[in-house]
Amino acid sequence: MELKRIAHRFTVCKVPEISDIDMTAELFFIGKTDEEISLVCKTEDTPKETIEREDGWKGFRIQGTLDFSLIGILSNLSGILAEHQVGIFAVSTYNTDYVFVKEENFEKALRALASEGYTIV
Repeated sequence: MELKRIAHRFTVCKVPEISDIDMTAELFFIGKTDEEISLVCKTEDTPKETIEREDGWKGFRIQGTLDFSLIGILSNLSGILAEHQVGIFAVSTYNTDYVFVKEENFEKALRALASEGYTIV
C-alpha cells in the first residue's frame, strides 16, 4: 500500500465560527459537533481567532480510493505507529484516510511504516 507525503505543515485547532474558515483554501478538514468546531488546515491558513490551537503537524494519506469493505487499514497504521511511540491525529474522507503526526516524529513514523512494507511516495 502506498502512503503519500503531504508537503505542508498543519495546524489542528478549535474555532468559534465556521465563517472564520477560508473555504477557498486548498486543503482543510472541518468537524462540527454540538460541542465544538474542529479544523485541520495548512498552518498559514489558520484563522486569526482560535479557541485552542496546536501547530507543528505533518501528514500523509493512503494513496488511491479505499473501498468501504476494506477493514483494518487505519487500525494497522495506527498500531504500527503506536508500537513506535508515535501519536496520530487521523481524518477520513469519502475516498481515503489522512494521518497527521507531530513534525518531530514524521520521519520516524514514515521509517516505521516503510519497515512494515508500506511504500512512501
